[in-house]
Amino acid sequence: MSGTIEFFIDGRPVTGRAGQTILEAAEDNGIYIPRLCHMKGLTPYGGCRVCTCLVNSRAQAACTQPIAPGLIVDSDSEAVREIRRQIIEMLFVEGNHFCMFCEKSGSCELQALAYRFGITAPRHPYLFPRREVDATHAGVFVDHNRCVLCGRCVRASRQSDGKAVFGFVGRGPGRRVAVNASGGLGRTEAATADAAMRACPVGAILVRGEAYATPIGRRPYDHQPIGSDVEEGGTP
Repeated sequence: MSGTIEFFIDGRPVTGRAGQTILEAAEDNGIYIPRLCHMKGLTPYGGCRVCTCLVNSRAQAACTQPIAPGLIVDSDSEAVREIRRQIIEMLFVEGNHFCMFCEKSGSCELQALAYRFGITAPRHPYLFPRREVDATHAGVFVDHNRCVLCGRCVRASRQSDGKAVFGFVGRGPGRRVAVNASGGLGRTEAATADAAMRACPVGAILVRGEAYATPIGRRPYDHQPIGSDVEEGGTP
């Protein structure tokens, strides 16, 4: 078939369409590749590196790497799983994450990835950074302590909402997400209905009144690991 590309994931022959990334083609074949910064409908970013695979023995971000004929992708070896564990653990210690009383517990993708990889406690020392919270908006609460710099809110605000409310400022350890107005989110044109307000994979952006709307036992990852929908042949 014209446009069909054949390659290999974990020794398994798979096919994809020209222009697809490894992550997209993997999903079409029922293979889940963990991710945080990737979100359907948004431009691939390749920032979190949780989707790292060994592609022809070289580390690549599956969400941005296009497929090509004959590629050999290692997505589930112990070496790759260890890379992902290290990244997930570093995300935990670089912020202030307290899952036991976080409003996003049970539907947090970072927490769900930790469960999937069997992480009960990070091996690295916690940094306990001093970060601000932004409660200036009547409908949305922003807690920078939980931000993992995935950029989903930044891209969603620009590409889906057409507002550019969020953006990155600073570099290195000082890099953070800021809003496009002094005085906090309440001084921007952000609305609770914006796609950016529900793009966050963790509990950094919360729409007021929705945090505990879904009770324990009915949350997305209460019964099945993250990625189960892909592995069962559905769409995430």
